[in-house]
Amino acid sequence: MIYVALLRGINVGGNSKIGMKQLKETFEQAGMQKVVTYINSGNIIFADDQERTDAHMEISELLEQAIAADFGLQIKVLLRNLEEMASVMQVLPSDWTNDDQAKSDVLFLWDEIDNVDILEKLPLKPGIGALIYTPGALLYSVSRDEASRSGMNKLVGSKMYSYMTIRNVNTTRKIYDLMQAAAEK
Repeated sequence: MIYVALLRGINVGGNSKIGMKQLKETFEQAGMQKVVTYINSGNIIFADDQERTDAHMEISELLEQAIAADFGLQIKVLLRNLEEMASVMQVLPSDWTNDDQAKSDVLFLWDEIDNVDILEKLPLKPGIGALIYTPGALLYSVSRDEASRSGMNKLVGSKMYSYMTIRNVNTTRKIYDLMQAAAEK
């Protein structure tokens, strides 16, 4: 099975620094195969062929323990398999961009908040931006001009925010491409 591990909060603002080469080695030593990292923000594509009862939980715990042992950091690891990423990609509007005109992100959700009801709990102001729920993720897009007025900046620092990890749409699309390439090998 092909997975992506989305690490929360590494290499952000000079905190929780982890080199990607060393992180790749940590994943390999933990038994993962075909390990590929993408950019410096904690995106690791890999294969795991072991039979597991609850693969997401078991692999996440294994990798969190390996990261703690190798780097002395308590980093949360969120997993998505290729099928789950394909589901997100099917819902993600193809015209959404992350550039000088628009800010478009995928907010990957931990189980604790992964429910359509989350839409009612977010600080998005009506009429500003677009927000779509799909199992495992929220898709968010807003024009750069309206981003500061959308209310979504209030999400940072909230309890809900600690149960998500965010990637822009460009990064999300590249991760999916890398996962597909790993599946073809």
